[in-house]
Amino acid sequence: MKLWTEESNWIDTLPNPPLYSSLDENISCDVLVIGGGMGGALVAHELTTRGRDVVLVEKRHIASGSSSASTGLIQYASDKSLTSCMHSFGEQAGLRFYKLCQEAVIQLGSICRDLAIDPQFIPRKSLYFASCEEDVPQLREDYAQLKRHGFDVRFLESDDIASTFSFRKPAAILSGGDAEVNPLRLTWAIVQSAAVKGLRVYQETAIRRHHATSDHIMVYTQDERTIKASYVVFATGYETQEIKVNPNTVLESTYVIATQPLDDFSGWLERCLIWETARPYLYLRKTTDNRIVAGGLDEGTNIEAERDSKLPHKIIRLLQEVQKLFPHIPQLRAEYGWAATFGRTHDGLPLIGPQKGFPRCHFLMGYGGNGTVYSMIGAQIIADLIEHGSNPDAHLFRIDRPHRSVKRS
Repeated sequence: MKLWTEESNWIDTLPNPPLYSSLDENISCDVLVIGGGMGGALVAHELTTRGRDVVLVEKRHIASGSSSASTGLIQYASDKSLTSCMHSFGEQAGLRFYKLCQEAVIQLGSICRDLAIDPQFIPRKSLYFASCEEDVPQLREDYAQLKRHGFDVRFLESDDIASTFSFRKPAAILSGGDAEVNPLRLTWAIVQSAAVKGLRVYQETAIRRHHATSDHIMVYTQDERTIKASYVVFATGYETQEIKVNPNTVLESTYVIATQPLDDFSGWLERCLIWETARPYLYLRKTTDNRIVAGGLDEGTNIEAERDSKLPHKIIRLLQEVQKLFPHIPQLRAEYGWAATFGRTHDGLPLIGPQKGFPRCHFLMGYGGNGTVYSMIGAQIIADLIEHGSNPDAHLFRIDRPHRSVKRS
């Protein structure tokens, strides 16, 4: 599966990443992590930090898949609002999900402070605006729920928005506690940090097959090298659906641009993250080199040729949407534009843990708009399941949970 068109601005920010060889011998380990994206990096880092003997293999290069196509918005708020989560899963479970996301943002920030490669992790506020007047009542209810449960939020009326930003919207929630990050640098930095602690990393090492016994798993690479492990973690992102299709998942296409570096950011409060109530939604952020990254305009197709053929038009549309919000920015242009596969679940929660037919295996599928945050949650849950056999929150994300299609709101 070709996950994206490989044109993101992040690639140019780390021209000389660390080098890792391919596997050329038979080895053994405690835990084998398959996948060198954000999910694999975080779970390998968590397990290595806990003292486990971990091997990480990636069939391409580290962060070469969806992690490089990510826009690096780190938010506790889900594509599915707190109110909607409570309606779908019950008040306690819905709130716990949001609290876990909030904790994961904090944990990511803590990890980033100790990395040798600067991941450009910067705390930010988020502006979540009503796309139309009809969305305002639901937005007020969402704000009330967030405020009632202790989240750092402020409700903005239309005049409040217009006095602070270069655009007017019917209403918005301004929230604290989010962040932005360079997703490629973060993935490489986490892998490097874990490698210093003992993680063994192998690139260009594809896994072809495996079989489990009562006490270990034998895994075979494309060169018939073997890895004997007590446990395997599949952190293979959207390509996991090629291993086993999960009926709770939906694979679609999304589009992103990065503009030229800009000098004038007036009308944009504190460089906050911006997104909206419409589905699919437009979202924006800035980068450390003063570009605007904007994404959205999702399409309900996962056919590569169909996805990519729409990219030129999507670039124009995204530029137009950004220009509507910031009309004072002259000669706005997209220096980068890419199309990518995007995965979500029908019920709005990621998929984490074991699944039938794969003994001694765990899966980390951080599907949804908060993939990095979900991967942080998943890393801790899987590490607990391997180390202790249980985790108090694992049931929320179990892969075999009943589900139904629900509106993302």
